[in-house]
Amino acid sequence: METFFNDKLLPAVMKVVDTKPMRALRNGMLYTMPLTIIGSIFLILTNFPYKPVVDFLESMRFIGPMNQAVGATFDIIAIIAVIGIAFEYVQGEGHAGFNAGALAFVSFLILQDSFVTNGDGVQIGGVIDKAWAGGKGMIAAILIGIAVGWIYSFFLNRDIRIKFPEGVPTGVVNSFAALIPGAVVILLSVITYGLFKNIGDTTLLTSIYRFIQVPLEGMTDSLGGVIMMGFLIPFLWFFGIHGSTIVGGIMGPILQANTLHNKSILDSGIELTVANGGRIVTQQFLDQYMTVTGAGMTIGVVIFMVFFAKSARNKEIGKLSIVSAAFNINEPIIFGAPIVLNPIMAVPFIMMPVISGLILYFAQYTGLVPLFGGVLAPWTTPPLISGFLVGGWKLALLQLFNLSLSFFVYYPFMKKMDAMNLIEEREALEKE
Repeated sequence: METFFNDKLLPAVMKVVDTKPMRALRNGMLYTMPLTIIGSIFLILTNFPYKPVVDFLESMRFIGPMNQAVGATFDIIAIIAVIGIAFEYVQGEGHAGFNAGALAFVSFLILQDSFVTNGDGVQIGGVIDKAWAGGKGMIAAILIGIAVGWIYSFFLNRDIRIKFPEGVPTGVVNSFAALIPGAVVILLSVITYGLFKNIGDTTLLTSIYRFIQVPLEGMTDSLGGVIMMGFLIPFLWFFGIHGSTIVGGIMGPILQANTLHNKSILDSGIELTVANGGRIVTQQFLDQYMTVTGAGMTIGVVIFMVFFAKSARNKEIGKLSIVSAAFNINEPIIFGAPIVLNPIMAVPFIMMPVISGLILYFAQYTGLVPLFGGVLAPWTTPPLISGFLVGGWKLALLQLFNLSLSFFVYYPFMKKMDAMNLIEEREALEKE
């Protein structure tokens, strides 16, 4: 199996992951992270689970301004994504990326309606619809960002630009270099908007949302999506590949869109339930219940090493891993135990995230615990704290249950590993 993976499967996976669009997507989406984390702080405060706190904030008239912060962060992440992806694409080609990011934003605006219709059927023009600027426009932002990055790079890579003699300031050169690819991008955007509007009375963004994003969200928000993510991340890690980055980079935009979909349901005043269209599999689902304490949910390994291990090696690794595991970093365990390329540890390492994901999926599907709203916690937030922040005490309790379960899943395998290590240590002492 190892030979097949290293010689055939791994090169094929890395070939896809290391393409220019995938690198631009992975790096460009990182620009949305600070906004969602900061916005989550204000979202927690405005929906604090202790009513006297909310009453105090309302009495001080802080709720309105804080809701402004929530809207100005969560509701524009598609804009940040389209700019960041185009910027990273062009930057990766060795050119200045800011102009490409600005053009991608312009294209994003052209390809959506610049008006909204109020309750009386009157059109109000000159607006940017935050519905498309947020999670609803995420997949469109990704596709537009990649397309603009490619078009912009196509011209500059072939030196099709307005040229200046040496000595002209770099800022001036870069500005005029954007004119030809910029004109092409804007012209294509105008033509596309006109075709969709005149032929189908719709827009490109609406069509992408209806025919691509909604099906993708539905596929992700399923048992199959849970099993796939739970399997792939530790499977790649088992061979020494950073599965969290690869799978997270691909699935992240869809999971964020699912999170923002739930937030939009709450914002509309409707109860967030599966029956009302709420999504189960969101960014919090992955971060706080499938990769919590690290890929493979290896807190069970740490607990065994610290309290039950007999070999000196395991005891020492366990002590060194406690702090990092508390912040969801488990490279010391993955490479120190080791788990990488260790056939004994493959089964629990791959199985535990899938088990945790399935438990959470059915718990939320049946209404035993609530669905996730818009609150996101940084992936380094310690467990239990993160569970409480993203979903309250019920989800924190379920997180504790799943983490406790990891000990029992890993126990028989770690006991075997510990016995083997103890024999090796005794043999080494006898030789000395």
